[in-house]
Amino acid sequence: MNTARAVLYSFTNPPFRPLKSLPDISCPKRPREALNFRVRLRTDQRCCIFRVSVRNLGRGETGKVYADVKSERYEILESVPESAKLEEDALDDVVLDRTLPWWEEFPKRWVIVILCFSAFLLCNMDRVNMSIAILPMSAEYNWNPATVGLVQSSFFWGYLLTQIAGGIWADKVGGKTVLGFGVIWWSIATILTPVAAKAGLPFLLVSRAFMGIGEGVAMPAMNNILSKWVPVSERSRSLALVYSGMYLGSVTGLAFSPFLIHQFGWPSVFYSFGSLGTVWFAAWLSKAHSSPLDDPQLRPAEKKLIFANSFSKEPVKTIPWGLILSKAPVWALIVSHFCHNWGTFILLTWMPTYYNQVLKFNLTESGLFCVLPWLTMAFSSNLGGWIADTLVSKGLSVTTVRKIMQSIGFLGPAFFLTQLSHIDSPAMAVLCMACSQGTDAFSQSGLYSNHQDIAPRYSGVLLGLSNTAGVLAGVFGTAATGYILQHGSWDDVFKVSVGLYLVGTVVWNLFSTGEKILD
Repeated sequence: MNTARAVLYSFTNPPFRPLKSLPDISCPKRPREALNFRVRLRTDQRCCIFRVSVRNLGRGETGKVYADVKSERYEILESVPESAKLEEDALDDVVLDRTLPWWEEFPKRWVIVILCFSAFLLCNMDRVNMSIAILPMSAEYNWNPATVGLVQSSFFWGYLLTQIAGGIWADKVGGKTVLGFGVIWWSIATILTPVAAKAGLPFLLVSRAFMGIGEGVAMPAMNNILSKWVPVSERSRSLALVYSGMYLGSVTGLAFSPFLIHQFGWPSVFYSFGSLGTVWFAAWLSKAHSSPLDDPQLRPAEKKLIFANSFSKEPVKTIPWGLILSKAPVWALIVSHFCHNWGTFILLTWMPTYYNQVLKFNLTESGLFCVLPWLTMAFSSNLGGWIADTLVSKGLSVTTVRKIMQSIGFLGPAFFLTQLSHIDSPAMAVLCMACSQGTDAFSQSGLYSNHQDIAPRYSGVLLGLSNTAGVLAGVFGTAATGYILQHGSWDDVFKVSVGLYLVGTVVWNLFSTGEKILD
């Protein structure tokens, strides 16, 4: 039996006359150290409000009325016993309001979303630091553009290997385990990068490939866990927020890398960024759950909302590959993902070099000006998510919304990249880059939200499948850019990207859908 003390106050005058019996108050989970209730009793002539505060220890004498509160184990019955019922007319006058601190009432599904956002922030911080560090590294080790392209693309060798495997793993064992593994793995590989570079080029290539292995499971694992936690009415916004973590990670990495390189040398970038993964991992272990069913502290109201809108209780045991690959919308995802990522990864990995060689910015300026397009992407992705969810809530079909958002994500970058060859001002070139990537971010509410639309149970596998095509675009596009620059110009690089954006637009609008095609 536990004993605590209750403080009652704010009684009206004349003194309050208590009810004959107290209302039944049920607690869905075990009480915390402090449990607060406000009880309001109303009649035609007066209103009485008092607060009951139950704590493990009661200390202090304040001159208020105290009451001993005792609790003991009991069975929770399906119906309220007669002794605990109020008179029928008294029930209308009693309002019970259990109050908790705001952080305890914050929706758990959005805690998961914010943790995924943080993981993706670290993901791109650890990825883009090489695009800045490659400048002093290439000077130190006398690398030509082809070698630089090889180093940049080596990340994608490992990234490619774990896309489908990460999706299968996440769909079978849960996103919490897989995403936690990924963050720790790529953080260790990031820390080891300077050691590998000093050991020789082959060791550096292996280290970058190992980093890709860790980051390769992140997107399938995230997609799996959000497909279970987030209802469809919040899907675009939640995914837009998570993916904006990637953009803000690029901002952070590009902004701080030049400073760290100038102050402490290029190895410091990898040591400092990689060590942040351990902090995130500790929070992930304590707060995250693969499914709402695994979370003992999830409030019943939120659990009901999630289950009613987005959750499939049956675990994935086998993957119907034949059925998946027979669907035209799946192939629309694969082709569109390839076309989209070709341009995106080229900008991600080669933009600092473009600013340095073409616009004649120094190392610090290259990093700072690279921040602007990524900030634009972070803003526009969340804007696009809000627009998409609003359109769906107003009755526009999910298919139409996905096609609109992805068409903006393709045609916007295509238009602005074509303007770069006609611009001589560095400021206008940076503006074009920012507008190109800002419209690109609308893809988060297009193809990147579509996996959960068409196959919620297999969303991890499906994202792994389509992102494999996207990674191939990153491997070939990043390496091909180095080759093109040796034999051509930046205009040729942009022309290839624009052509693929146009192909993606046609394929997406002809074959994609927002309806569920796989159960």
